[in-house]
Amino acid sequence: MDMLGGLSPSEFLRDYWQKKPLVIRQAFPGFQCPVDANELAGLACEEAVESRIVIENDHGNPWQLHNGPFSEERFSELPQQDWTLLVQGLDHWVPEVADLLEHFRFVPNWRLDDIMASYAPKGGSVGPHYDQYDVFLLQAQGHRRWAFGGHCDESSPRVEGTPLRILSDWEGDETVTLEPGDMLYLPPGIGHHGVAEDDCITLSVGFRAPTIDDVLTGFTDFLCSQSDAASHLNDPDLQVQDNPGAIAPDVIERLHSILMDKLSDKRQLSLWFGQYATAPKSLEIVVPADEPASEDEFADAVRSGAQLRWNEGSRFAYHENENETALFADGEQFLLKGDARPLAPVLCAGARIDMNALALFTGDPALLGLLTNLYNQGSVYFE
Repeated sequence: MDMLGGLSPSEFLRDYWQKKPLVIRQAFPGFQCPVDANELAGLACEEAVESRIVIENDHGNPWQLHNGPFSEERFSELPQQDWTLLVQGLDHWVPEVADLLEHFRFVPNWRLDDIMASYAPKGGSVGPHYDQYDVFLLQAQGHRRWAFGGHCDESSPRVEGTPLRILSDWEGDETVTLEPGDMLYLPPGIGHHGVAEDDCITLSVGFRAPTIDDVLTGFTDFLCSQSDAASHLNDPDLQVQDNPGAIAPDVIERLHSILMDKLSDKRQLSLWFGQYATAPKSLEIVVPADEPASEDEFADAVRSGAQLRWNEGSRFAYHENENETALFADGEQFLLKGDARPLAPVLCAGARIDMNALALFTGDPALLGLLTNLYNQGSVYFE
């Protein structure tokens, strides 16, 4: 499948990723949307599913936001046009949608956010805006007209009277109409506005990156959870000062040394980041198996040729340290050493795990226990 319009993944990353938009005609030729509007509305009525409705003119108020879950009656009360239903994390609930992510594995797993579905009747949109993440907008049903272009930031003028960050006085540099199978890539900060020309569904494949605040607060919180964090500063060589109100330079030097020692520990940084980056977005879907398996039962299923795949809401990643490989699954870490280290890349390469490669590890009791644990906690399942 020529998903990138003739570009190799390396060429796309070099020339477009986080640099400029790209329109890809028939990225997915003959694409058939795995869900319809009624199914999206049904999901939006579920407590566990994050959903929103955006109405362009809601009783005279511009671009009003309504959060789900919704009642079935709510959809009969909507106007004929100029509104949008958004269903977040559709890949968590629909395996056929999750399968689309296999085409995007040229981007690291830890960068993935989710796939959001946007259904709109004619005229529906969420207004001109910009996002702080990379997104591939795949037209799944109907037609949507996109205007896009221009870098936006916090200083860009916005419409008043709405909880949404709608750009005012904005016009795109380019305009295109996408039909099913077409796709538009947008880097962060690029203004865009998509308007439905008929009943349409757009699938937004989003890729996140942590903020500096996320990194600083997340890593320091992780360090504070370590066993030595409760240790007190000591000063057995304390000397009498001329003024008791002075904070001596050596105190600041000691504090600086402690902070630098902790912050320069790359192993601890990698362990925190792996857990942070794989924490599941939805705790409602990564749930323990209905019938926990014993290690023998799991091994028998592998030997029988059953196909193991990730839970649609699970996240997997790994990091190679000097003497160990840290495997991360749904916010947990597993440290692999020696001959066990190659298991991590096998588990993390894609949602459908290479069973021939995996079978080589089931003879090790410790690794079989790890794999069975991943199954029982709901991170993987047999199709």
